[in-house]
Amino acid sequence: MTFADRLARFNRLPNRLVRTFAGRLPPLAIVVHRGRRSGRSYRTPVVAFRTGDGYVVSLPYGPDRDWVRNVLAAGACTLERGRRRVELTGPRMLSTSEGLALVPAPVRSGLRLLRVRAFLRLSRTR
Repeated sequence: MTFADRLARFNRLPNRLVRTFAGRLPPLAIVVHRGRRSGRSYRTPVVAFRTGDGYVVSLPYGPDRDWVRNVLAAGACTLERGRRRVELTGPRMLSTSEGLALVPAPVRSGLRLLRVRAFLRLSRTR
């Protein structure tokens, strides 16, 4: 089990708490997505930053999480942030440098400290 796996497992309980206020306190948000196999609806708390045409989500546990795979497979998801629901499409994985360039400057150093190496970019539905 990798460090990212252990950290993700540890954070399952705190994430339940975060889910209660994540959609109301930016940059915390909720990604609503469907399971690839089950078709079940899931709500995953994330840290999402607004870009010109959508959002970029930092992936501190890496890109191999089920919710990321679900969004990539579906090609779309809904983001709840600031009491708004935004339909997003065109999910695309970004490298560290691409992702860091899209987040606010004050946040970059914190993400580097946390060794965040992957980001997911999502575009607004037109």
